[in-house]
Amino acid sequence: MPHFTVHISETALDEKVEEGLISGLTDAVGSVYGERFGRLVAVDLIGIPPHRRGIGGVPSGQAAPNVTLSLREAAYRHPKVPDAPARLIASITEAVAGVLGEEVREQVTVGLLAVPDGRSGVGGQVA
Repeated sequence: MPHFTVHISETALDEKVEEGLISGLTDAVGSVYGERFGRLVAVDLIGIPPHRRGIGGVPSGQAAPNVTLSLREAAYRHPKVPDAPARLIASITEAVAGVLGEEVREQVTVGLLAVPDGRSGVGGQVA
């Protein structure tokens, strides 16, 4: 299951932003792998109080979204999805900037975590 974890300044979150990020990130995965795959996406938004986030060694109130997508390793090199990592990074960044505004684009960091076969499970079963 594709799983997003988004660390972001708590001050950037409200109901509209939360709904927009959840929907936008789900659509970002669907735009690369297809709408059916997008239905499997989970998104966790983790708000960080401004005094607990620092950039360059200094506390910062910037939104500075740090987005991590955890996905099975094979999905990043699927033969039917050329350039999947680059496409995901671009579509994830676009989704976040679309919700938070263009001024945030340069702050968005995206990490793609690859889970090797046999190293994940659902419902107590290795998947």
